[in-house]
Amino acid sequence: MKSAYELAMERLEKSAPTVSLTDAQKAEIAEIDSTFKARIAEKELFLNGQIREAQQSGNFSEIENLQKQLSVELRRIREDCEEKKSKLRASFAK
Repeated sequence: MKSAYELAMERLEKSAPTVSLTDAQKAEIAEIDSTFKARIAEKELFLNGQIREAQQSGNFSEIENLQKQLSVELRRIREDCEEKKSKLRASFAK
């Protein structure tokens, strides 16, 4: 007798079959990850430097604005990364 989990996985496999990726395809996805990790690191270094400068000058409103900006920009970069990977995966499935 199959468990509820096994039955659910079978239904999922029917509606959205698993796609096996080649090494080249995995490398393309890894390249996207690498590029976006570099962009994230660059943005963090830049904005954290500005946050430190604002802390040293005691400008608390600027600190808050920079922290919000960092959060928004990191989220946007991560979303862009996931979108590019999704498009790439979709092209592999064709």
